[in-house]
Amino acid sequence: MSLYGLGQSSRKYTLLLLNFVLHLGSWLLTPYFYAMPLFTDQIGHHINFEKTPTRIVSIVPSQSEFLWDIGLREELVGITRFCIHPEEMYKKIERVGGTKELNLEKIRLLKPDLIIGNKEENSEEQIRQLQEEFPVWMSDIYSFEDSFKMMHDLGIILEKEREAKKIVADIKKTLPKIKNKFSAQTLAYFIWNKPYMLAAKNTFIDYVINYIGFTNACASLERYPEMTDEELVKLNPELCFLSSEPFPFKEKHVEALQTILPKAKIRIVDGEIFSWYGSRLLNLADYLNSLAI
Repeated sequence: MSLYGLGQSSRKYTLLLLNFVLHLGSWLLTPYFYAMPLFTDQIGHHINFEKTPTRIVSIVPSQSEFLWDIGLREELVGITRFCIHPEEMYKKIERVGGTKELNLEKIRLLKPDLIIGNKEENSEEQIRQLQEEFPVWMSDIYSFEDSFKMMHDLGIILEKEREAKKIVADIKKTLPKIKNKFSAQTLAYFIWNKPYMLAAKNTFIDYVINYIGFTNACASLERYPEMTDEELVKLNPELCFLSSEPFPFKEKHVEALQTILPKAKIRIVDGEIFSWYGSRLLNLADYLNSLAI
């Protein structure tokens, strides 16, 4: 039926409806409607993108490696000097300082449309400065589940969901093999020398060492406490792991610590394995299987 076959009031109503539909269709076709949805990072910060990011600066080593592994070889334009894996990425991508001492001017020159950091590993002051100028997505990792969420969310944001899901699935397949792999020895995990600093509770390292069966000798302490020689004697751990990073412990440090803790077994371990929470977790099970305790 044509509009002319309708009464005046019906025609007026129908024309208003058509006008609304036409305007709605026009609005739906605008780029704003199709902008990417609002994302919330792991510290509760909200970020909105009008398009998928194509100029990414990653300021955390484990996350840089993950981004490379999911195929963002061209999109990754900036990394830190500690983002050493893989070697090809380290040699190819512009470096923007250290994780806690970023070169903000270098970052500005790269004109990123996304910066990816971590609450623990980056300076809060510098992150706040960057948030005023660029979209910044922050992770906050205390467990495997936090790590999987980070990889899943970045996969969605960067349109690499399939690749991210595969890495997470492959990591999950290895975890039953290492759950409570070791007996419940008390373990002191050293991350720094002069002063001695250890990994205590509310850290990713603490989660890993408990997951694989050890008891953290610093379970009653928070984060990364400093300890004197006398405090270490009172701690009396059965086993000590000296991490290869952030402090590069060597055999001379094993000998020095052995004089303080003569009954403890002391080993230098790969710090990346225990503290990197991206795709490097794929190597965790094989490393632990080769670890002589």
